[in-house]
Amino acid sequence: MSHRTLRADNLVAYYSVDTPVLKGASLQIRPARRLALLGANGSGKSTLLSCLAGSTQPKSGTVLVDGEPLRYTRRGLRDHRQAVQLVLQDPNDQLFSADVAQDVSFGPTNLGLPPTEVRERVSEALDLLGLEHLRRKPTHHLSYGEKKRVAIAGALAMQPCVLLLDEPTAGLDPQGVDEMVEAVISLERHDTTIVIATHDVAFALEWADDAAVMCDGAVTTGDPRNLLGNEALLSSARLKQPWSLRLANALSERGMVPANSRPRTVEEMTRLLCGEHAEMIL
Repeated sequence: MSHRTLRADNLVAYYSVDTPVLKGASLQIRPARRLALLGANGSGKSTLLSCLAGSTQPKSGTVLVDGEPLRYTRRGLRDHRQAVQLVLQDPNDQLFSADVAQDVSFGPTNLGLPPTEVRERVSEALDLLGLEHLRRKPTHHLSYGEKKRVAIAGALAMQPCVLLLDEPTAGLDPQGVDEMVEAVISLERHDTTIVIATHDVAFALEWADDAAVMCDGAVTTGDPRNLLGNEALLSSARLKQPWSLRLANALSERGMVPANSRPRTVEEMTRLLCGEHAEMIL
């Protein structure tokens, strides 16, 4: 898959006639980068992803792929969805076929691809997400975490350049979260640009190359360390700073670590606190 740049320029969209949810939202998704889209429930994350995927046409503004505006014709949307795929938060909104393989094959089949290529795409997607053993299992017999991964496999079988994941870890237990993160990492090895909408700031800080925070219908973008270190911005977006940044701030105020220390992971925090002894602990 080739990497492509996906961009939203000044999108305006409404929940209803008199309730705007996007108020001039702009966002650039750079190729081969991990982007975390953060915001509280109801902030417009899902609406923005839906606009980027072509599922929702904004009232105004433009969605572009490599500088070319999205055309809301049957042909334009068909072409767009081969480049950009959206996986919804609730997999039950996406899974409808009798078994896993049939569900994953739905998109490629509707592209009119030869049966041999459809089978190859299905096998590749199932293998990449560790689902081959569930190939013939009825979708209604899957666990919630399995359903989420099957929904991602169905999107991946379309071989998109950009994959938009809406709250992929929501509703999962800790093991399910770990499995989902591993699945996402495997997608990156498959040369797919990943966007994850979430309100989990700790996950975003550790995982993302770029971050975007939604607040009052607009988007603020930047480096995760800087953006998630902006307490005023996060407060207005109804989010909390990640634990590692809160701890580093508290320690820096007491002179225990250098000012502006912004560890992203447990490993970085250990090195910050333990210095040359960190490797013995890690």
